[in-house]
Amino acid sequence: MANARALDKRRKSIRNIRKITRTMELIATARYKKAMDRAAAVTAYTDQITRIVSRLIAAGTEVDHPLLQQREKTSTARVLVLASNRGLCGGYNGSVLRAAMLRIEEMKSSVPSLLVDASGKRGVNGLKFRGVQTDKGYLQFEDQPAYDEVEKIANDYLQQYALGTIDRLDVVYTKFISTSRQIATVETLLPLGSIGSGATEITSEKSSEFEFLPSAESILEEIVPTSFKAKLFKCFLDAAVSEQVARMIAMKGATESAGDMIKQLSRTYNRARQSQITGEIMEIIGGVEALAK
Repeated sequence: MANARALDKRRKSIRNIRKITRTMELIATARYKKAMDRAAAVTAYTDQITRIVSRLIAAGTEVDHPLLQQREKTSTARVLVLASNRGLCGGYNGSVLRAAMLRIEEMKSSVPSLLVDASGKRGVNGLKFRGVQTDKGYLQFEDQPAYDEVEKIANDYLQQYALGTIDRLDVVYTKFISTSRQIATVETLLPLGSIGSGATEITSEKSSEFEFLPSAESILEEIVPTSFKAKLFKCFLDAAVSEQVARMIAMKGATESAGDMIKQLSRTYNRARQSQITGEIMEIIGGVEALAK
């Protein structure tokens, strides 16, 4: 039978761990709610700006924006992997890295020059462990990514694409669908051919309801880069929300597991303590009988 004192000490240790995991669960829940509110607002904004671009494309006679053009040959591409700075979030980082490795291996066979960027310490270290060196690492993002910081990254990618330094940009992140469902996703953000996909659904009758000044083409010149920035920012927000959900679920599971361990240890402790008390009583009875003789 295990020592009662050792069992009690271990039980107290697990109780302390349960307090920590419970606190982390509550913190992750609060952060999730804040991140979710921001993501919902940006989703509505991104959908609306995409709709505006589609209307502009439908209204313009000859739309020829470089961000919408498909390159005939992809010589250089970049893959941006969005992971977390901290762990204790279940399989969140693992699923992102698996999706990233599949896309990287796929592109290596068709793209002569492939560069990989990563956001988050877990992303940088995870790729390094898998033999992939990152060109740029972004470690400043937590549960509330700032638009200004994402905009700097977006402007850098836009400049590289405009100069022809890169021909394609893929982003690997965890897409938030619901609290119970988050999917590791790979999206091609450059070129922005998908933005204009809704243009065919807008008829000339609807387009004629709007008058664009000075012209649809000049407005499109400004709004297409803005649409790319909004899409990239939404990727960062989705990743932040999914991370907090994963951490919340992981810490809840750890708290429940700790509670089950405490119950099991309590039963074992009670049996050990009962056995110890029984032994002490038998020793006392034995001593009394010896004195009686």
